[in-house]
Amino acid sequence: MEQATSLILIAGAAFCLPLLAGRLRTPAVVLELLFGILVGPVTGWIQGSALLDLLAQLGLFLLMFLAGFEIDFRALERQGRGRVAMLLSVFALTLVVAHAFTSRLGYGPFMTLVLATTSVGLVVPVLRATKSISSRLSQYILISAILADLLTLILVAFLALVERHGVSVELLKMPLLFVAIILVLRALRLAVWWYPDRFRRLFSSDDPEELGIRASLALMLAFVGLSIALEVEPILGAFLAGSVFALVFRSRGVLEHQLNGFSYGFLIPIFFINVGLRFEISLLGERAVLGRAVVLIAVAFAVKILPALLFTLRGFSFREALSAGILLSARLSLIIAVATVGLELGLLTAQDRAIAILLAAISATVAPTVFRALAPRERPESLETETG
Repeated sequence: MEQATSLILIAGAAFCLPLLAGRLRTPAVVLELLFGILVGPVTGWIQGSALLDLLAQLGLFLLMFLAGFEIDFRALERQGRGRVAMLLSVFALTLVVAHAFTSRLGYGPFMTLVLATTSVGLVVPVLRATKSISSRLSQYILISAILADLLTLILVAFLALVERHGVSVELLKMPLLFVAIILVLRALRLAVWWYPDRFRRLFSSDDPEELGIRASLALMLAFVGLSIALEVEPILGAFLAGSVFALVFRSRGVLEHQLNGFSYGFLIPIFFINVGLRFEISLLGERAVLGRAVVLIAVAFAVKILPALLFTLRGFSFREALSAGILLSARLSLIIAVATVGLELGLLTAQDRAIAILLAAISATVAPTVFRALAPRERPESLETETG
């Protein structure tokens, strides 16, 4: 009976919270986290269970899959090598600044990666809401977020392998994963080339078998299974599965809406609510922990804003570079996933993970709001006019 009540409450929250978030102009994820904290550690109305953990795990994999699925490879190609190299230097400087701050605070390398995360899933809707996603500044922000998500996940998976096995032959498991992905990518491209009509069915809006969703989930679970077999972080496998799908099928049409509806409509909210349920609120009750949280939140904004000032070298104003750094400071799903991995590996404490969740809630609310107020209204410009 208790489990049934929990599911009813969570189902109701998954439906109602986005409506409330729209009125409050706050990301629904923030309210889902707060709801989980309220009905879990605060009131005790809902207890964690194996069923909720399973649904939440599926929600996390779908979240990572859709993060890879959202990558716009056309935008990456339009940037040119020079611009991509510049944006890679921004990410590298982010790592340097993050390491400088975290080491002084007594943290290890893993916290550097936690702070290096950003949120493509939050950056894209914010840029679309400002109706300037095709502008030059927005494209720089978007590609920076994509590179940060991709490279952070790869580094997290590599560090996890090192932590589990040390510097040994086991580290070859990650290259094996990428070899397998390249083979799948080439096989898919050949199949699409030879049988375009059959693959067109994946994106049909009136397919009764919903082969598009089935193919997406099959690819995701296959990559997750392969990652688990190779002892590589499965969230990387899910992310790369979405990336492969996005790379092969550049125009995804109705399938993207179907996957978003299926995932964000239920399973992904369960993941965030479950994070709130498992949130150990008592850990933040100590003054010393709260003080560390305030410092780490300030550092989290600094490690994105300072490297973004390199944008001024590409002709952007200080205000534009500052607004870019603030939006890139928004963290959401990835920081929670990375912090969870760090806790499982023993590289982060439960207090560190609690601070990361608090950071996600604050930055996801504050950063988009400040960006909207600060970012100049910029006319869309062709990136082809800029020399790279």
